[in-house]
Amino acid sequence: MSPSLLTVGLDPALVDDAPSSRAAFPEVDAEVVRAGVAAGRARLEELGFTVDVCLLDYGRTAEAVYRAALSVKDYEIVMIGAGIRLDPALTPLLEVLVNATHELAPGAKLCFNVSPSTTPEAVQRWWPERKPLVQGA
Repeated sequence: MSPSLLTVGLDPALVDDAPSSRAAFPEVDAEVVRAGVAAGRARLEELGFTVDVCLLDYGRTAEAVYRAALSVKDYEIVMIGAGIRLDPALTPLLEVLVNATHELAPGAKLCFNVSPSTTPEAVQRWWPERKPLVQGA
């Protein structure tokens, strides 16, 4: 059976209009996010993962949408995107997501990308087991 992965991030449709996202990631627009998510998903599926994508708004419905996504199946891995984690204005949302993951998917490995294109590397650091940070460790 394929390992199940939930990637969670901001809805690309909202990225261009959000002042905090534009300030945190001035070089990233909705099209960059869409392309990165699609490429990452395709690569992970090539590697044998079952990938579900959960796209969130900036907080109004984010928790409910995320909780619903986590309730669909038991995920082995949850990847929370950089657009949420690295935007200081979204720290409260990140806390909600981490705590909901802890509550609803306590066995899931958490991983974090630094851009949409680095999702496969983030997942591979933790699956099937955590890789040492230093070779030979």
